[in-house]
Amino acid sequence: MAGLNEQDELAMSTDELLQAQVELYHHCFAFVKSLALKDATDLRIPNAIHRRGGAATLSDLAAETGIHPTKLSSLRRLMRVLTTSGVFSVVDDAASAVYKLTRVSRLLVGAGGHANLSPVVGAFISPSFVAALFSMREGFTDERAAAMSLYEVVHGRTIWETTAAGRSGEIFNAAMAADSRFTMDNLVREECSGSIFGAVKGSLVDVGGIHGAAASAIARAFPHIKCTVLDLPHVVAGAPAHDNVIFVAGDMFDYIPPAEVVLLKNDEDCVKILRRCKEAIPARDAGGKVIIIDTVVGWSQGIVYKETEGLLDAFMMCVDGIEREELEWRKIFLEAGFTDYKITATMGIRPTIELYP
Repeated sequence: MAGLNEQDELAMSTDELLQAQVELYHHCFAFVKSLALKDATDLRIPNAIHRRGGAATLSDLAAETGIHPTKLSSLRRLMRVLTTSGVFSVVDDAASAVYKLTRVSRLLVGAGGHANLSPVVGAFISPSFVAALFSMREGFTDERAAAMSLYEVVHGRTIWETTAAGRSGEIFNAAMAADSRFTMDNLVREECSGSIFGAVKGSLVDVGGIHGAAASAIARAFPHIKCTVLDLPHVVAGAPAHDNVIFVAGDMFDYIPPAEVVLLKNDEDCVKILRRCKEAIPARDAGGKVIIIDTVVGWSQGIVYKETEGLLDAFMMCVDGIEREELEWRKIFLEAGFTDYKITATMGIRPTIELYP
């Protein structure tokens, strides 16, 4: 076997070896792109460009964000990373470079009526999650860590215990609310949503709905639906008032309020929750169903989608979560007592699953 490997190595040309080195280094430094995105978001650079009418020079950005003039060279290097990666675009004129928003960075200011996704960046690219991923070798090999998530290995408590109170909880809840609002705003715009949510005749309960972003989007698009949000007491206590949305404090593992449809976006202990959902809904011929918005690995097309699925699945190891293939979902559905399901693809990485009793 070693001889074959040596032959393959000898068969590689100098150009191929150097190209392989570039690809290796690209993987090594990929984390810099994520951190550069977080730095730009923390500095509110997308907002600065937006305030300047969608185009700004380095001097404009420094003036808008409070960056010291002596750091313009460093800012230029940061923007080079973010323009080559497509977060911003750049136009070089005779005087100086002018930076503009792209479709990615527009999401960080909520331009065009879209939800502002900057809270998601701050929550995902956080020191606590990065530290957890750095402990992957220990989490895989240390017997003491066998029953723990990577997050627990490093921090000594679960992510849910961390976010139960304090600033970490506020950041996490803000991120989940922004993600839910963005997802639901786009979903209800799609024609397929007419058959998914438009077919609901009475009530819907959003399980683990945090501050009601998803339920509010549904209520706005389909005013005839009576929407309820179920979440833990400390989460519901911080929820803003929403028209046509009722908040119920409780534990999804213990009880889910009766409703025609249950909306689920959290798959922790999935079988147990789905059984509770099944108890809460009527029979299929009475409109009963559970709607799940989550990743189905393999349904997305294109290298960026597939790589994002893989990265998200690896990230979920921090909290002992998982992204599932359709066969894995099907097994869970059957174990929870459901008889049928339907998957509707979207342009994003999370299709809609309709689950029937």
